Amino acid sequence: MILKNTTRQIFNNAFGYAPTHMIQAPGRVNLIGEHTDYNDGFVLPCAIDYQTVIACARRSDRQVRAIAADYDNQQDIFSLDEPIERHPQQLWSDYVRGVVKYLQQRTADFAGVDMVISGNVPQGAGLSSSASLEVAVGSVFRQLYQLPLNSADIALNGQQAENQFVGCHCGIMDQMISALGEKDHAMLLDCRTLNTRPVPLPGDIAVVIINTNFKRNLVGSEYNTRRQQCEAGAQFFGKSSLRDVELAEFVAREHELDPLVAKRVRHVLTENARTLEAASVLARGDLARLAVLMAESHASMRDDFEITVPAVDVLVDIVKHSLGDRGGVRMTGGGFGGCVVALMPREVVASVKAAVEQHYQAKSGLKETFYVCSASAGAGQC
Repeated sequence: MILKNTTRQIFNNAFGYAPTHMIQAPGRVNLIGEHTDYNDGFVLPCAIDYQTVIACARRSDRQVRAIAADYDNQQDIFSLDEPIERHPQQLWSDYVRGVVKYLQQRTADFAGVDMVISGNVPQGAGLSSSASLEVAVGSVFRQLYQLPLNSADIALNGQQAENQFVGCHCGIMDQMISALGEKDHAMLLDCRTLNTRPVPLPGDIAVVIINTNFKRNLVGSEYNTRRQQCEAGAQFFGKSSLRDVELAEFVAREHELDPLVAKRVRHVLTENARTLEAASVLARGDLARLAVLMAESHASMRDDFEITVPAVDVLVDIVKHSLGDRGGVRMTGGGFGGCVVALMPREVVASVKAAVEQHYQAKSGLKETFYVCSASAGAGQC
């Protein structure tokens, strides 16, 4: 594996000795369950075979030395005995520092570490390169010092680092699937209780991710507006979140709601139902029904939640036309660009790729990036 060899070699050259451990944590894609996480709902992600890899070893002192192989071997050095602050220039350092800072609050029973970090999770594609890094760094300390923390603790620690130290708002899905994913399985996650259930994927299934390469804008402001609309909907029904609103209750009173809020609420309620059903149909290998659920999810994101853009809709239509009922496709991620995800038998990947190459650029003016992935194991030694 190239990443392992690269990080090991750089570690040897930079620190003058060999690493004792190699740790990886994967990126992820969400198969279904969009904008349900902050409504205490359900999501169905899987880990993918793109990851962050860290070569590492314990130190006898209280220093942390980190090298980022993907940023010209930039180095960061900080002490566990001094308050951990943000780095003045290097954003990647803040992910490392944030994880370590909050690990110290959970358990102080560790000393310094040398590490070299590299990754191949595409950045800016919505495949959770940041969560992969956070979980990998947390797993390094957990492994080297046998910390009394479980995988969910490492995930929560990563989320805390991103929210409170780096300053980016995120739900818990990305870190949980990176920490807890299982090979050849998706994971049904209850975002309220953090209960998880592995969902087996059919054996010959490819997880195909296609980046529209549409330059996203409005994501932050529109995301906040959607959250506020969902909160307004929950408030209308006297609930703490939309998770507790029944679909029948919504249908009976839909006409009383602000029309935009009603559309947002309808998406969340129906998406939760689709996600739970998708977990069941995937487990029994019913790709035809999954295709329907993913198509309904995409239509709901387009028409009720209004977070797609023409380039995304064009790409989904091309893939859907090529696939028929042999697999499903929809936009994945926060919206306003980004990627589509498709599940399909491996034997049809080439024909779908050919259809996309033939039609997408002609219709959108953009060139896609195509990733063929497998559902992969969560964080651990590699």
